[in-house]
Amino acid sequence: MSQEGIRRARGELLQDPGPDGLITRGFLRGLGIGGETVRRRPVIGIANTWSELNPCNAGLRDLAEHVKRGVTASGGLALEFPTISLAEAFTRPSSMYLRNLLAMDTEEMIRATPIDGVVLLGGCDKTIPAQLMGALSAGKPALVLAAGPRPLSRWRGEDMTVERLWPLIDERRSGALDDEGWATLEACLSCGVGTCNVMGTAVTMAVIAEVLGMALPGSALLPAASAQRGAMAERTGRAIVARTRADIAPEQVVTPSAVENAFRAVCAVGGSTNTLLHLQAIAGRLDIRLGDDRLRDISASTPLLADVLPSGRRFLHEFEADGGVPALMHELRDLADLDALAGDDRPWREATALPPADARCLHSVADPAGPSNSLSILAGNLAPAGAILKRSAADPALCHHIGRAVVFDGVEDLNSRIDDPDLDVDADSVLVLRGVGPIGGPGMPEVGHLPIPAKLLREGVTDMVRISDARMSGTASGAVVLHIAPEAAVGGPLALVEQGDLIELDADHGSLTLLVAEAELERRADALRLPEPDLRGYDRLYRDHVQQADVGCDFDFLAGRR
Repeated sequence: MSQEGIRRARGELLQDPGPDGLITRGFLRGLGIGGETVRRRPVIGIANTWSELNPCNAGLRDLAEHVKRGVTASGGLALEFPTISLAEAFTRPSSMYLRNLLAMDTEEMIRATPIDGVVLLGGCDKTIPAQLMGALSAGKPALVLAAGPRPLSRWRGEDMTVERLWPLIDERRSGALDDEGWATLEACLSCGVGTCNVMGTAVTMAVIAEVLGMALPGSALLPAASAQRGAMAERTGRAIVARTRADIAPEQVVTPSAVENAFRAVCAVGGSTNTLLHLQAIAGRLDIRLGDDRLRDISASTPLLADVLPSGRRFLHEFEADGGVPALMHELRDLADLDALAGDDRPWREATALPPADARCLHSVADPAGPSNSLSILAGNLAPAGAILKRSAADPALCHHIGRAVVFDGVEDLNSRIDDPDLDVDADSVLVLRGVGPIGGPGMPEVGHLPIPAKLLREGVTDMVRISDARMSGTASGAVVLHIAPEAAVGGPLALVEQGDLIELDADHGSLTLLVAEAELERRADALRLPEPDLRGYDRLYRDHVQQADVGCDFDFLAGRR
């Protein structure tokens, strides 16, 4: 390719009358794209994370065809391309470890190829945030289309959503679920393609993309493999052609106000704690930073409006029937900045929808589903750079608690001792898991939802205060403090905790405190020795450049505007 072709690497290449254009169009004709079709503008890429190693995203191949129809109907040329795909359940040590690699893959494919705009097809937890991070850095017009939630399954004659898995696992550990029940659970856990069917990380990220103006209004909650999502995919194909012709770059859409709106929406739906990491990383690509004080202000002023699992009681299809995100934005109209753009490039004040009079899941600010502070941002001598608690999914009695630390150093230590009948633990203890942060994990695996010790389960204990530098699934619940920063693996205060130390959690005042004298902590810090592993390849790149949880765990050389 000539230097001109390398420099531009956009749809103009397909219009080039010289050798570069001839070669590129000629190769496309080899795909059966003939005549004037190869000269159509704009050229729209479809970045697809479909994979048989990612069942959540298994419907994206079909959705891509619907997007192509919309692009073609609007006079554009649609060209689909793959990127790596990340599934939480299939990826070790965690999908978060590879999120930044997917972001790099997405960015470079958008920048290097002759496309004018792009539709990002994602679903499972890390795919949509990685795609947004890459698209913001690449700078070409972009829209997201999420895979959508999978159907409800059935368990013992009742509708089942994925968050019910966690207490059933505890039943198995305590001996209450036998082999036959365990096999039946496996068979009925998932009954179709699509993402987790509660307000877990995947669906919360779809809500964020919609509120940010990077997905069409009304797209987040439509069921996977439904006719409605297929029609939304075609609309997305039409909309990306319009956005590309108007040359609306992502940085014109993802403004500081849009980012604040997105976090407010997460609070209003009782969304996943993981999404704050992703939102900080997405915003960081444009040098936008939500400080802890601002996060606390937004959370404190935003009541829980969506009575949806796992923070509430109802199902996603009921939230969708009440108007979904456009109706949510209507209810947030006095709190959010509705001058921010929606995905159809109208201001949000023109894209909101009135919820029906008989709405069951979506509540108003005047009559909320729950109190504010569904996500509590914590700080203190145990978390100088912050931590997070999903208060809407915790036992309220544990949101102010003092207990003795029971310390586990990594997942192997946890698994080997948590069900030991001689473990020195009671219901008032604070379970501490460390060494599982961005570097220690590596990649912050979803192990922060420490299991209740089996002997306490048998006594009827269902929740305890648990703290770690890890993450937890957006489908999980409990009094679980996560994302402690800085992490133990880099010498954060979590590394200094000893068995029996008193720890105080005070969610009302946003504090997490290790009740140990400062002089003693200094003595422990002086004696601390951190390992220096011998690394290569991506492991070396990751550990040398990943940032801490408070800024989203992006690579330091990817953050900020180009």
